[in-house]
Amino acid sequence: MSRIGRLPITVPSGVDVTIDGSSVTVNGPRGTLSRTLHPDMLISREDEAVVVARPSEQKMHKQLHGLTRT
Repeated sequence: MSRIGRLPITVPSGVDVTIDGSSVTVNGPRGTLSRTLHPDMLISREDEAVVVARPSEQKMHKQLHGLTRT
């Protein structure tokens, strides 16, 4: 598993993360950031963290895993 991709992204207090399919929007005190990620990557919100997972062990999915998390 990707060393970078397996780490959850912690969400600080006061920041709101909205996940709609492959689109992620982050609202916080400094403004809004919106990104559309690769549709194969699985992005989910678990407690106070955002987790990126890959659907298979294919080479392309392994490459996208760490890149998407970063």
